[in-house]
Amino acid sequence: MEQPEPASLQTFEVHMEYEGCRLDKYLSVIYPELSRAFFQKLIKTGQVHISGAAPKSSYAVKTGDLVTVQVPPAVQAAILPEPIPLDILYEDEDLLVVNKPKGMVVHPSAGHYTGTLVNAVMYHCQDSLSGINGEIRPGIVHRIDKDTTGSLIVCKNDDAHIKIAAQIKEHTVTRRYRGIVLGRMKQDHGRICMDIGRDPKNRLKMACGVPNGRYAATNYKVLERFNSHTYMEFELETGRTHQIRVHMAAVGHPVLADPLYGPAHCKFRLQGQCLHAMTLGFCHPRTGQEILVTAPLPEYFEKLLGTGAL
Repeated sequence: MEQPEPASLQTFEVHMEYEGCRLDKYLSVIYPELSRAFFQKLIKTGQVHISGAAPKSSYAVKTGDLVTVQVPPAVQAAILPEPIPLDILYEDEDLLVVNKPKGMVVHPSAGHYTGTLVNAVMYHCQDSLSGINGEIRPGIVHRIDKDTTGSLIVCKNDDAHIKIAAQIKEHTVTRRYRGIVLGRMKQDHGRICMDIGRDPKNRLKMACGVPNGRYAATNYKVLERFNSHTYMEFELETGRTHQIRVHMAAVGHPVLADPLYGPAHCKFRLQGQCLHAMTLGFCHPRTGQEILVTAPLPEYFEKLLGTGAL
């Protein structure tokens, strides 16, 4: 009989920048794909400890605290279609490109079995989704982070999935992002080329210059400079996890409100990093036609650029 997957047990030492942060909020920063409500349940059921003791969700973490978390394995829950509105930028018989909103998880995972993009596209497409990535990720050929907004391709059949996946692997898909970063970027344009790999000090983060890092390159240009921030465009040559966020933090200009790679406190009330996947360009898997799709900046982003507070 197959044994069930064991729970994941992780221990983290609280760094100085998180001093005074509520425990449930701290954990949602360390695990950005999981919600505060999920961790409140884990804390209540005794699956989180601070230096060996069971705390409350409202506990304020201190520098040097050892936080141990027992995250239960993902369950094979039935993934059901849900009538969630989709902002569809392009659609035909083979694929669609959606404009993913902030806070929406792309596919189901621990703590997120409903309200995901997959639930929404299952309802919209009914039985027309590729199955290559399995039941939990139907149609999903690539992804963006929960709090990153913008363009995402969803494939309706396996042939489209295979051909789009090949373009992504060969780095022929155009992927341009817009973002606001901390500080005034000196160079008008440039290229960041630094290997990216798993951070050995925090397995949930990525980092530059670590053992077994993979080649990663990001091109950038400055669109506008403000008093203490810079509005930028990024074009990916590669597609590593958190690539733009890691590269910009490595050069001293983390993305505004980035909970993992930026300062713990942000003067703006934002939900996660100020990053938008604006433009996707690819070769249509059936016709060979060049398709270029642009997702408009979200309202919160436009307001930030127009506030004068940057």
